[in-house]
Amino acid sequence: MRRRSLARRAVDPSSPVWRMDGVLLVAVAALCVIGTMLVWSSTRTWAPGATGLVKKHLLNVAIGAALLSAAAMVDHRWLRIYAPIIYLVTLGGLVLVITPVGSTINGSHSWIVLGGGFAVQPSEFAKVGLVLLLAMLLAQPVEGTGRPRGLDVVFALLATGIAVGLVLLQPDLGTAMVLVVITMGALVIGGVRKRLVVLLALAALAAAAAVWFLDLLEPYQVQRFTAFLTPSTDPRGVGYNSTQALIAIGSGEIFGKGLFEGGQTTGRFVPEQHTDFIFTVAGEEFGFLGSVTVVALLGVVLLRGVRIAQQCEDRFGTLVAGTLVCWLGFQTFVNIGMTVGMMPITGLPLPFVSYGGTATFANMMAIGLLQAIHIRERPY
Repeated sequence: MRRRSLARRAVDPSSPVWRMDGVLLVAVAALCVIGTMLVWSSTRTWAPGATGLVKKHLLNVAIGAALLSAAAMVDHRWLRIYAPIIYLVTLGGLVLVITPVGSTINGSHSWIVLGGGFAVQPSEFAKVGLVLLLAMLLAQPVEGTGRPRGLDVVFALLATGIAVGLVLLQPDLGTAMVLVVITMGALVIGGVRKRLVVLLALAALAAAAAVWFLDLLEPYQVQRFTAFLTPSTDPRGVGYNSTQALIAIGSGEIFGKGLFEGGQTTGRFVPEQHTDFIFTVAGEEFGFLGSVTVVALLGVVLLRGVRIAQQCEDRFGTLVAGTLVCWLGFQTFVNIGMTVGMMPITGLPLPFVSYGGTATFANMMAIGLLQAIHIRERPY
């Protein structure tokens, strides 16, 4: 009887399921389908089994879809109450990583290995926790103004500083950049004075310059920035990734070589092609048109997120939705930018397309939160 009741509630026109943003769901689903094909193509020749890592990728997408559904069913206004707890839990994960429990993968001590071929990256969940905490802190403006209280801004910066510091200890420069962008986006959306935002941006640039000149970066991170600035000086060394990525994308021309037909992909000339450089597979095998399709679908996701933020009537929901768009938009720009030589290689995956477990879960949870806000901004 209970199953029948749940089924009836799901098909009821008044059910939250029918009030979801269908365009957003279709765009995310299409990106997941395209991503599955690209992961299959880029791993089938070397990963265990004839299907490469595609089965595990599908499992991750399925778990992500479940997390999306769960997040969408939660009233986002209740999350305002539990935001500090969620943030502290994600912070605990960051602390756990830098203990002996954490593991090093690809030069970054960012993982907790669970066994059975599975591992989690707590810094991905930290993005969600920080978004909710910042929205909670900045959602209550000073009476008569649209600006948050100064003390709340201080707490927001302190929370960001702690999270960024723990992430840099791993070190994971890419995720640290995302956390900073999340904070800057929350401050702008929250109505903080422009002068303060400019000062914070200048302070961030000064901190980045200090990190560079004081040699606080790992050697491989310095090499990534060097390759971005002058990739042609050492195409077989530090510039190898960037050079091979451009060759792969350019070789696809307009229509691409076809799925499974990319020579760069089959020959594994581009390292980490199923994760950080998944866009090169799209460029080589689906061509310019396929690449534009991926970018367009990601654009739809971002535009629907902006629309949800604009239509939300409560300040907390607007802050959550707008900050999530900043997160996904920045990560999309950096990932695609590094494959075409516009940005340094930072190890950020392409949302909904790249192979990944925790990143997929966090991205899907972000979409679930957008859906939760969208559902409750419309009348029953």
